Amino acid sequence: MKLICNYMEDVFLRHALNTLTQKTFGFNFEDWVVNGCFEGDYIPYSFMEDGKILSNASANRMCFMQNGIRRNYIQIGTVMTDEAYRNKGLARKLVEQIIKEFESRCDGIYLFGDISALDFYRKLGFEEGWQHQYVLKTDYIPKLRNGALFRPVDKKDAQIKLNYIDAVRNSAVNSSLEQINKYGLQMFYTWDLSDLYYADDIDCFAVIEMWDDTLMLQSVICKEHLSLEEIIGRINMEYCCLKLGFTPCAGDAGMFEAYVYDGGEDYRMFYRGKELESIKKEKLFFPQMSHA
Repeated sequence: MKLICNYMEDVFLRHALNTLTQKTFGFNFEDWVVNGCFEGDYIPYSFMEDGKILSNASANRMCFMQNGIRRNYIQIGTVMTDEAYRNKGLARKLVEQIIKEFESRCDGIYLFGDISALDFYRKLGFEEGWQHQYVLKTDYIPKLRNGALFRPVDKKDAQIKLNYIDAVRNSAVNSSLEQINKYGLQMFYTWDLSDLYYADDIDCFAVIEMWDDTLMLQSVICKEHLSLEEIIGRINMEYCCLKLGFTPCAGDAGMFEAYVYDGGEDYRMFYRGKELESIKKEKLFFPQMSHA
């Protein structure tokens, strides 16, 4: 059994990792790499034997602008072990290797752990963290703006896709916790342009999802900063509740109620490093599109 890392440009090794990823999580990242979305910030650490990936944990370099301060974090993701090799401590060794290599070189390490693995991360020295999710105040009714409303993008329009890619690469800071190196993960979630909307007169893209009667404004992508009042006022969709998949800027925060969010039935946030205590103190929410 051999430890290998940082091998995403090796086609054979990447395919072996993708096989375990599909088996464990049910998604395929090959197109993400082939389409040029991988830019080196996703670093897998894996145990391999006879051409097969047995276990993996990946370090993701995450650069954020956090309330005007640049923070360099490491997010651990895609922690998985082949079913036949579980309960042998392989994933633990990989996470420990990532901590050893990166803890002194970043502002903190965090992850979103499956609820079934809470004790696993606690034993590795991670502390459970808390985020705050933002919900539009019930007494706040945005006025519909003059000008273009957000419309679904045409998935067949090659030019709009190029415009979107350019906007992602050159996006303004539109939140209090904005990922600067967002291209790889943003495109992982939105390469097929699903749930992507565009308002042409303000040259702004938005990722909008409907969960029953709740509207999720997951992401705002534009080259010039825009207020959320301007953006929400252009969403002509019926909803009973509007939630943000990111933290609003200070100037927009008055429109929202901030609620402590622990991940619900999906996950728990864990962290190592004093700087990451600021996520709770500053009432921040890691962008949904930044989850690796």
